[in-house]
Amino acid sequence: MSESRPRQIARWVLALAYLVAGIAHLRSPGGFIAITPSWVPFPATVIFLTGLAELAGAAGLMVPALRKAAGIGLALYALCVWPANINHAVHDIAIGGVHLGCAYHAPRLALQPVIIWWALWAAHVIDWPFTRRH
Repeated sequence: MSESRPRQIARWVLALAYLVAGIAHLRSPGGFIAITPSWVPFPATVIFLTGLAELAGAAGLMVPALRKAAGIGLALYALCVWPANINHAVHDIAIGGVHLGCAYHAPRLALQPVIIWWALWAAHVIDWPFTRRH
């Protein structure tokens, strides 16, 4: 399947972002555990598994046969971690002693749907809004 240069770049950037995030989840889980909502059971295990999911999604984006599944998985992943981002913002949880404030949290929360769309578009699951009408 032929794809546009912007879509290739979007896929590589997304895969790199998830690679870095996955490594961060595995190497330095403390901040991620801190923002995990209290209703999530076994937060350390969940953070470990989310790190693995990010790494698997990043790799899957690079394998044509797995690309669509990886895109769907990463979109669902981004949806599922949204409560942690909301928890982080609502409770102003400091990470490493640093409070990030509204200037960080508002755009982060508002851009979550874009991250979900990005995973789906970069993986060829959707073409919206770039499809041409016939």
